[in-house]
Amino acid sequence: MIRSTKDFWAGFIYICLGLGAMVIARDYSMGTAVKMGPAYFPTILGGLLIFIGTISVIRSFVVTGTPIGAFAFKGLFLVIGATLLVGAIVRGAGLIVALPLLVIASAYASERFCWKPTMVMALGLTLFCILVFIKGLGVPLPIVGSWFGG
Repeated sequence: MIRSTKDFWAGFIYICLGLGAMVIARDYSMGTAVKMGPAYFPTILGGLLIFIGTISVIRSFVVTGTPIGAFAFKGLFLVIGATLLVGAIVRGAGLIVALPLLVIASAYASERFCWKPTMVMALGLTLFCILVFIKGLGVPLPIVGSWFGG
């Protein structure tokens, strides 16, 4: 009966996330469009997620799609592990170490991993994040951490 399992499960996840946002937001004041309360944005975003999810679920019964492939445990563990590692070491090692580690480990999760583009991406994203977040926005994270004399 379901012709596209990817669309169905993606829509189901969107609907659940949207409902979750709306349920959590109901304890806060809504406000108005001119003076938004703390519940306004999560409620609107949750409604949009439910709308998009509903369209995706309906589409899953109409349009034939590709089946869901095998679960990628390697990619899942590498991306989650790299994110946790960066969170644990960013203050001590600094962005100059933590961000390239995150990019390299996350890229290694792909089946099409190549060193050269990964290193270029790691360098580019690190420079970008330092310029935007540290210099531009003033986020209080060290570029070079205390572990390396920063």
